[in-house]
Amino acid sequence: MAFPRRRATRAASAAIRPAKLLAAGPDEMRRLYGQSRQPAPARRPRAASALLRVLLAHDAPAVRRELEAGLARAGLAHFAAVDVPAMNLQVGEAWQAGELEIHEEHLYSDSLYEVLRPAIARLQQAVRPEAPRVLLTTFPQEPHGLGLLMAQALFALQGCETVQLGVRLPVEQIAAAARAYRTDLVALSFSGSAHSAQVLRGLEELRGMLPVGIRIWAGGSCPALYRRAVSGVRAVADLAAIPDLLAEDFALPPRPM
Repeated sequence: MAFPRRRATRAASAAIRPAKLLAAGPDEMRRLYGQSRQPAPARRPRAASALLRVLLAHDAPAVRRELEAGLARAGLAHFAAVDVPAMNLQVGEAWQAGELEIHEEHLYSDSLYEVLRPAIARLQQAVRPEAPRVLLTTFPQEPHGLGLLMAQALFALQGCETVQLGVRLPVEQIAAAARAYRTDLVALSFSGSAHSAQVLRGLEELRGMLPVGIRIWAGGSCPALYRRAVSGVRAVADLAAIPDLLAEDFALPPRPM
């Protein structure tokens, strides 16, 4: 399939709120670009340009080294909450312009998983006993998991034990897992392409299946989360707010990040 080399649909200058980018992977970024008709700035940030260069060179080890170097420079909190959304934007923008193929986009995503997972695993060795145990997953209709990984990094930095179950888990299985793993919090991610009615109905069903003591947080770029409140469900628009929300819901003093 051929893609045009240049398109004027860009998110960078479209006044799309940064919170929308936090849980978005490249697929979701492509959807957000379609909301914009304004041209992007001519130059990309140097770090993103270096990443695109190694992606286009088909140098898989270099892609991982570039991401590892970015993580080492920024630290996990900034990398997960700020740098990764920015890289998602650049990779999605390059795909939209026809500069990247799907296989190159997949190499980026998989390399990001490989870099973030060990960093998160190291933090799990220093769990705070007073911190909530967090289960992370998505509903059956939601295939995007990068937002979960980014959120998991922020939870781990706050000393939370996390149980990562990946994507597309049936609602009844989410409830069963929350009980089986004795979790205090269920964290769900929804992309902007999620069907609003399914999201809201699923959250209501899940809330009804769980004891009131198990909290539910729902984040991502699905507009329905912020247009209509679901009783007993907290909508989280910004990953960087996780430390403060943990303090509010669980009286967990924030750790410096």
